[in-house]
Amino acid sequence: MATQPAAAGAVESLGSDLDLYRRMVLIRRFEELVQSLFLRGEVYGTTHLCSGQEAVSVGVAAALREDDRVACTYRGHGHLLARGTPPEALLGELLGRTTGVNGGRAGSMNMIDLDHGVIGCFGIVGGSIAAATGAALALKGTGRIATAFFGDGATNQAYFFECLNFAKVLDLPVVFACENNGYGEYTAMDAVTAGSIVARAEAMEIPAVVVDGMDVWAVQAAAEDAAGRVRRGEGPVFVEARTYRFVGHSRSDPGKYRPPGELEEWQARDPLLVAEQRLTADQGATPEQLREVADDVERELREVEAAALAAPFPDRAEFSEFKG
Repeated sequence: MATQPAAAGAVESLGSDLDLYRRMVLIRRFEELVQSLFLRGEVYGTTHLCSGQEAVSVGVAAALREDDRVACTYRGHGHLLARGTPPEALLGELLGRTTGVNGGRAGSMNMIDLDHGVIGCFGIVGGSIAAATGAALALKGTGRIATAFFGDGATNQAYFFECLNFAKVLDLPVVFACENNGYGEYTAMDAVTAGSIVARAEAMEIPAVVVDGMDVWAVQAAAEDAAGRVRRGEGPVFVEARTYRFVGHSRSDPGKYRPPGELEEWQARDPLLVAEQRLTADQGATPEQLREVADDVERELREVEAAALAAPFPDRAEFSEFKG
């Protein structure tokens, strides 16, 4: 009898960890579906996929509450799915359908989902930093917090320095989550960025940490610590998650600027593989359970795709008032 609580706890832990794994699988397969639909001419405008970076969005989201606020980048599909945006609403938006999370009017880069705390995805590099800082100003004293997702390229923007300084001076409840994938569009970070990223936050006396962005549990632990400190009124905290995108910057980028072997080196630490190894070796998950998760995601996305493609486009007459 004495072993039953531990066993129950282990089952609960495995279930929670499988949930994190499922969300990463959902993001990966969703991005693959988006690319497929784009090649078929169903997705309008550009797209920026986050394949390879799933552990960052999922790990940070796991540390946040439903009533917290999040600002994302133009590479925001994974952030929204991690926060709980329904895949059908997200895909509908990318396809320009009325069932989209913004009625088919936002496209890939500018989505908002206030029901899940997402105040916006921003095409302007560093825009998410300013938006989250502003949200944190509104949330100060409420126990709620804001989080900004941004890439390493944004740390060279004026937004970065201005907002971190402002947040520190006022001790705002904001977590700055840098997704350092090593590239600002097509340029390697080391070629354009002096010094370390976390040193910039530390120079403003903002606590900062570097975390393995390919390990969802490492990201979650760092984000939970950061969110806890921020929620206690200790001011902003900075998290640099070192990750990698397995695809080009956008739909038109084949990624040929990468040094030979670099992609393969990072793919060996694919966040899905890292999760599978931990789940089977440490948590007792079986290969059959992992396959069930993958099969369940595939079934869901087949239904999502069919529903999104069958949904209507917005009525053009609704936009007539905006014509010049």
